[in-house]
Amino acid sequence: MDEGVLTPVIRGPGIVRAKTKTSSRPLFLLFLSILVMAGVLVGFGVPLVSSEGMIVRARLVEGELPLGPEDVSWSRISPMTIPLSGQVITRPVWPEPTVRALTVRSFHNGTDIAFLLEWQDNTKNDRLTPGTFRDGVAIGLPLGDAPAFFCMGQLDHYINIWHWKADWQSDIDRRAAKTSEKPREGVRTFEVIPRRISSVEDLIGGGFSTLTTKDKQGRVQGSAVWKDGVWRVVMRRPLVSEEQENEAKLIPGRVQTVSFAVWNGENKERNGQKAVAPWFQLIIDPVAKR
Repeated sequence: MDEGVLTPVIRGPGIVRAKTKTSSRPLFLLFLSILVMAGVLVGFGVPLVSSEGMIVRARLVEGELPLGPEDVSWSRISPMTIPLSGQVITRPVWPEPTVRALTVRSFHNGTDIAFLLEWQDNTKNDRLTPGTFRDGVAIGLPLGDAPAFFCMGQLDHYINIWHWKADWQSDIDRRAAKTSEKPREGVRTFEVIPRRISSVEDLIGGGFSTLTTKDKQGRVQGSAVWKDGVWRVVMRRPLVSEEQENEAKLIPGRVQTVSFAVWNGENKERNGQKAVAPWFQLIIDPVAKR
């Protein structure tokens, strides 16, 4: 009898299947093909991790939170690597973004919360002029208990978006540098630099083409550094919400959701043309009662 074949054995009026030893070769070939396919995907920069079961944790610390991305305090916690994919829900779709992963760390001290976002970007695009586009990153937090559509929210399920913009950061940094610059004798230079209260725009979304800038800005502050082909961006906000309707609630001890988006200006990414990550669980460490 050939190995791996089921042969019927006649016993009276019925037919009974005789069990035989099954060859393990097909299983080995299947496993080998999966490994090869995984290697090909990794070679093309496609992440193999899904969002299911991945949790972003805001760790409780005492004292002041790190203000900048180069503060050594950030090295105390391991980053969470978030896989990104192209926005393909609405036109214009963007199936091939250049940024494929984002690392996230988060602290809170019971008063404020801060996120450090890092991603590889070989070019620094921090000016917005005709025909050029800026780098950027955004955090999305639902307004309410039920997660909305992670890109832009939806009707009756709005989303609070913190959008850090590289050109806004450049305006703030250049103005600060100009203020501290010593004037040279006999030389007067003029440069029009916009005044920014923050490098982060605080927005509300209720679906595509509904993005609205909040009247009150500056609650979310940003700080960033581009170095060696990597953007490192910090966004920070008080935990307590001032506006019950238009500001995401960030409650220690509560499990909620968070989403992310990244724009690469060199790749002409803007608006809906971006790399996105859907909802992840966000756990803000509880504060011990005193």
